[in-house]
Parts: sequence; C-alpha cells; structure tokens
Amino acid sequence: MKHILITGGAGFIGSHLADELLAQGYRVRVLDNLAAQVHGFGAKRPEYLNSEVELIVGDVCDSDIVRQALKGIDAVYHLAAIVGVGQSMYEIAQYTSVNNMGTAVLLEALIEKQVERLIVASSMSIYGEGLYRTADGNLAVGIERSLGQLKARDWEVRNQAGEVLKPIPTPESKLPALPSIYALSKYDQERMCLMIGKAYGIDTVGLRFFNVFGTRQALSNPYTGVLAIFASRFLNNKPPLINEDGYQQRDFVSVYDVAKACRLALEVKEAAGHVFNIGSGRQYTIRGIAEQMATVLGKEHIQAEITEKYRVGDIRHCFADITKARQILGYEPQITLAEGLVELASWLEGQVACDRTPEARAELAVRGLTV
Repeated sequence: MKHILITGGAGFIGSHLADELLAQGYRVRVLDNLAAQVHGFGAKRPEYLNSEVELIVGDVCDSDIVRQALKGIDAVYHLAAIVGVGQSMYEIAQYTSVNNMGTAVLLEALIEKQVERLIVASSMSIYGEGLYRTADGNLAVGIERSLGQLKARDWEVRNQAGEVLKPIPTPESKLPALPSIYALSKYDQERMCLMIGKAYGIDTVGLRFFNVFGTRQALSNPYTGVLAIFASRFLNNKPPLINEDGYQQRDFVSVYDVAKACRLALEVKEAAGHVFNIGSGRQYTIRGIAEQMATVLGKEHIQAEITEKYRVGDIRHCFADITKARQILGYEPQITLAEGLVELASWLEGQVACDRTPEARAELAVRGLTV
C-alpha cells in the first residue's frame, strides 16, 4: 500500500484529493499549517477531512517538520501555497516566502529522502492572457492590454491594428506571461520541482489547474476562487461584484475531476516530466457564472454589480486546451458546471460566510491596484 503525502492537504483541493486516494487504497498523510485566511483563527482539524488521514500541523517552510512528514512516504503532492492574484501584489514577501521558499525547503528534503513521484500544483495564472487568433486565422501571442486602453474601459484584447482578437483554448505550449507575483510564484514552484526532479531522478509532474470549484472552499477568504467569493456575497444577500464588463471568459472545473486528474498523474507512468492543463475544456463568462449561481441559490432577485474596473494582474480571457491530459493521462472531465453548482448550492445551505470582499477591494484601491 503506497503512502502519500499531500502538502496543503487540509484545504479545498487537498481534502478532496485525500478522499480520492483513500478510495483507491492509498494511505494518506497531510502536512498543513491551517492558515487563518483559509481555515479561520484558532483552526482545528477540519470536520470534512477524512478521519483516515494522518494530519501533521506545521509549516512547509519548517525543514524539520517537512523531514518528519516525509518519513515512510512513497510519493508527494505539493499543493501548499498562498492563493490570490490581487493580494500577492502587495504581500510580496509573504507570497514569495511560502510559495517559493516553501517549495525550496521541500525539495532540499526530497534530495535527502527521495520518493517515487512528485506532483506539483501549478496554475493557469502563469499563462497571463490565453491564446488568441487574428481575423485571418493566425495565432497571436504575447498580447497585453495597455493601461490607457483599460482606463478607457476598452476591455478586449486587440492587435497592433486595433482589431479585436478571438480567444481560443490555451495549450501547455503557450509561453508564460506571469502578470502577478502569485503567477510568478506558481511558475517558480512548477519549474523548481521539474528541475530538481530531473536532476535527482524523481519522476515529477506539473498540473496547471484552471478555475476549480466545489464544496469545502473557504467562503470567508476574499482571495479564493471566484465562485466561492460570489457564494459569500449571495449568502449575505449582497450582489457579486464583477470587474470589467463581466464578459471575460474562464474555464471552471469540478474539484472531483481535479482530484481524479491528480490521481492519474501519480499512476500513469508516461506522465513523468510533463505539465498538464487540468480544466473542463469549456469556457464561461464571469457574468454568466454569476447568473447561474443566482438561479441555483434562489437569489435571482440579486443582480451582479458590474464595476467597470480593472484589477492589476487580471487578464481578459483564458480557458484550457486539455488535449494533452486526455491523450497521456486518460483524463476526461465528468462533472458539468450545472451539476457542480447544484451540489455546491446544497452544501452552501449549511454554511456561514463572512463577506470580506469590501475590505479586500479597499486594500487594492488604496494601493492603486484597481483602475
């Protein structure tokens, strides 16, 4: 029976991954610091964390704790990270310390105590803008919106001739753009793991998660996924706040599909040395997502507020090309957005959310990080 360590495993994705692994006969250990921003102050073991999971409460930056957590371990999932595009643009030292240095500490420990496989959680944020085509069908990459354009509330991505470009699914081959400290730190995590894995003979896989949604998200964390933030607003009978015009497009993928993809990354021999997009392969507008959530929650009377503002570090369109994951991992998303939202709505009925969105937006505004 393989013994698996999940760093950051007491959180949203990690706890679902633990369930998936346990169901397949693995033993699971979790290393998690139960950060207040995610779990609340004075947090204890989450009730949703499977009772069969061995939990070590500690910091991934603590080399002694990491070495302790690695004892008897056959494979590692490295999910531990602080998440938040906007917050990363002013808590720079904190994001760099946890995401970059925490990965470095783990990798030094793995050099001493090697495992069969290392799977690192990367992010779609590393792409910056997704892939685009011009009107005549040519690919357009490396295109960014200027500050002047954004101040003029001209939201679409255009070429030098001013023509609006068409977004298309983004493959792993697109070069990173790294529009935020968070994106930079996730790319560092991915590259560090693949680099050290190759140097020391540790089979390593990178998984670039797109917008993951589902139960157990931290509803009181204003820097978590957009669906959880919207849910927090709806639960408090307040309208979701949507930047730009709401027609920006993203890929939303169920946490159950993500957990299965993670397991496949462990079990499929040919995955070693590769990075994979893990999404649904579909795209949705943020405005449309807010409307669907309002419907399933019975909050149709609460209409989203379109702020017509831009947050530094945000991009216009990015959704996943999952061809590579299908071909090598055998990954196939099973949970539709509609199905996932129904389950999410049922779970939300018993939840209490502290809406901290106004404070988070004020932090960005006072630093000039919104336009």
